[in-house]
Amino acid sequence: DAVAKAAIPIIDSFNAQDIANTVNAFAKVDHPHPELFDAVAKAAIPIIDDFNSQEIANTVNAFAKVNHRHPELFDAVAMAAIPIIDSFNSQELANTANAFAKMNHGHPELFDAVAKAAIPII
Repeated sequence: DAVAKAAIPIIDSFNAQDIANTVNAFAKVDHPHPELFDAVAKAAIPIIDDFNSQEIANTVNAFAKVNHRHPELFDAVAMAAIPIIDSFNSQELANTANAFAKMNHGHPELFDAVAKAAIPII
């Protein structure tokens, strides 16, 4: 909790990789921290177009792993992912689709894009 409390006030200074790494670390040790995850979502949305495929996949996967719902973040991620979906590798496609499914966050355009991107690499 000390790490989360230290990160929250400076989260707006984090870049895409910092954001993805932070939530991924908390998710890997199965430590949900709602205040941190909300702060991360708020900081991530304005810079979501700076996220690469790995950062997108890791971020939504972390939210799903700790079961932290944030529909606005998931909508922003979907819109950012669709134009760069061809840069996703198979693991990133799977993790992103799985996170949306686990959170029961439907986004037909994203799922269509994932399906189209997956066909050539399956």
